[in-house]
Amino acid sequence: KDLTENVNAMANSLTDQVRAIKDVAIAVTEGDLTRMIMVDARGELDELKRNINQMIVNLRDTTEKNQEQDWLKSNLAKFGRIMQGQKDLDSVARLIMSELTPLVGAHHGAFFIKDMDSEEEVLGLLASYAYKARKSVSNRFHLGEGLVGQSALERKPILLTSVPDDYVQISSGLGEAPPRNIIVLPILFEGEVKAVVELASFHPFNQIHQLFLDQLTESIGVVLNMIQANMRTEELLLQSQKLTQELQSQSQELQTQQEELRRTNAELEAQANSLRSSEEALKEQQEELQQVNEELEEKASLLAEQNKKVEQKNEEVEAARLAIEEKAEQLALSSRYKSEFLANMSHELRTPLNSLLILARLLSENKEANLTEKQVEYAQTIHGAGSDLLTLIDDVLDLSKIEAGRMEVQRSEVLIADMREFVRRSFEPIAQDKDLEFAVELDPGLPETVFTDAQRVQQVLKNLLSNSLKFTSEGKVALTIRVADSSRRFGLDSLNEADRVIAFAVSDTGIGIQKDKQRLIFEAFQQADGSTNRKYGGTGLGLSISREIARLLGGEIRVESTEGAGSTFTLFIPERFLGEEDDRYGSDFDATDEVMTSAGPRARVLPRGRVAPANDAAGSEQAVHDDRSTIEDGDRVVLIVENDITFARILLEMARANGFKGIVALDGETGLAMAEDYRPDAVTLDIDLPGIDGWTVLDRLKHRSSTRHIPVHIVTGMKTRKRGLRQG
Repeated sequence: KDLTENVNAMANSLTDQVRAIKDVAIAVTEGDLTRMIMVDARGELDELKRNINQMIVNLRDTTEKNQEQDWLKSNLAKFGRIMQGQKDLDSVARLIMSELTPLVGAHHGAFFIKDMDSEEEVLGLLASYAYKARKSVSNRFHLGEGLVGQSALERKPILLTSVPDDYVQISSGLGEAPPRNIIVLPILFEGEVKAVVELASFHPFNQIHQLFLDQLTESIGVVLNMIQANMRTEELLLQSQKLTQELQSQSQELQTQQEELRRTNAELEAQANSLRSSEEALKEQQEELQQVNEELEEKASLLAEQNKKVEQKNEEVEAARLAIEEKAEQLALSSRYKSEFLANMSHELRTPLNSLLILARLLSENKEANLTEKQVEYAQTIHGAGSDLLTLIDDVLDLSKIEAGRMEVQRSEVLIADMREFVRRSFEPIAQDKDLEFAVELDPGLPETVFTDAQRVQQVLKNLLSNSLKFTSEGKVALTIRVADSSRRFGLDSLNEADRVIAFAVSDTGIGIQKDKQRLIFEAFQQADGSTNRKYGGTGLGLSISREIARLLGGEIRVESTEGAGSTFTLFIPERFLGEEDDRYGSDFDATDEVMTSAGPRARVLPRGRVAPANDAAGSEQAVHDDRSTIEDGDRVVLIVENDITFARILLEMARANGFKGIVALDGETGLAMAEDYRPDAVTLDIDLPGIDGWTVLDRLKHRSSTRHIPVHIVTGMKTRKRGLRQG
């Protein structure tokens, strides 16, 4: 029984061994070389097992080698096909990097080409794969510089493993990581470096990849050399064609020159014949000239006599010219005297007129309620007539300054929107009082600002709009601001040469102007009809002044009107007026402006006996009894520096009416002393003072630390606002 069991066990074991060998043999015949015979065996079966296992290993190695060779050959053939027919270095480099990098398991690559045009041997980046430029890394390498330059210098590949983390980064949309292996391959052709390829990978480059890269670089070298040779051939061909064209052009020029030489020779022969003919003609002309000379001598004597007569006439003309110049100088002097007279007279008239206006306004306000309605009406009439007279004085002064060439122009950037608001604020209430429709319209194409004199433009617009409202009893008055038609021609170069011209058109539905009167209305003291002055009032100076101001601004005024249907007056000015600026005079300043400004109470030390009272200084007949003797701590004090006794009293009463105490100085020296002693809250200052004038007083006040903070209000008929602002 034991023997039988042993035999059966041996038979089973033998069967298992044979079956295992059979299964592996069948798998090998089906191409599965991963299986091995793992069953225990002895004797001949064990030897058979080892032989079969060794056979499988040999078959596996042979198969892998065959597959590697197939991969190598097929990919070399593939690259040969894709590089075939390429004619551009950029294209072939990009193609190689896009195909080669993933094929060998790399994740980063760069293709550096040798610069054939540079005298130095330099390799520059031509194409890349997943390359990210860095400031610290150059894209150009000389031989021996960096791994790229060293590989080119040695003409050998360089393989790096365990690359440091900060060498380079391979980036993706999810992150970046450093590669672990770098291979640098020189691309040669007949021993000459054509390019260098650098590849980076997370995994090592195996032997088949390295072998593939070695063989591929040879093919790439051939392709690069062929492309470069083709490029040089094409370049030489282009040069040859260019030289051929130049030779053809030179040949044509030579032929042309030969033809010109033949023509020149023919012309020279003709000229020689002509010269011979000319010699004969000259002989004849000499004889004729001799006869002519004799005639000229006779005419010369006659001409000498005529010259004497001409000289006499010239002397008479020169004498007449000198007489005309003398007359012109006399006229200019007369005009200057007239202008100075008008300016001085306007100043002399303003001072008493301002007093009259202030008194009339105080009476019309009737704060003490001691006047009848008729008396208040009389006071209002006096104030209105005085205001009209003041306006007339202003117009006469403006006209005289214009005629004397002393009207200033102060240029600045002016917002058109501000002009619109000025016009609307000034004239809309007047139009409403007359039940007239009033509009200010801005063209959408207007610039935001114009460079001109805002005050002068406003003065012209005020004149034009005042006239329109005065002569329009029903309908509409409108101001339209627009850019003038660029094709329009003007009478001034400043408008014709301007980049853009701005038009301010004032239109109305008033009485209109006859055609033959439209020039007349721009002359001083002229109106379209004598009855106009009687019915509507006015001096006829407004349009004359407006026309001259427009010329000062580099512009002009034009009128379009139909009698009985209304008028349109248009002011044209350049968008940017670049005329000469004159700072001799300041802007207009109305002496009837509000004099008193509020000031908070403060403590002061009152002097005793230093400054003489106003009544002592001026005499009892001109006494101004001010408040210097009643000033207490906390009082608000105004210092009035005014040499006109009457006007000083008026200003003193106005100060008291506004809650101030007033002290009066009748000259500049006294005013300075009182300002130092009393430290007033405000100063009203006349410019035309005896002794030191108002400008000197203002200058000294603003240069003293004890008085420079005191606000000073200039009260004068002179138009000196700008100078006053400059002095503080």
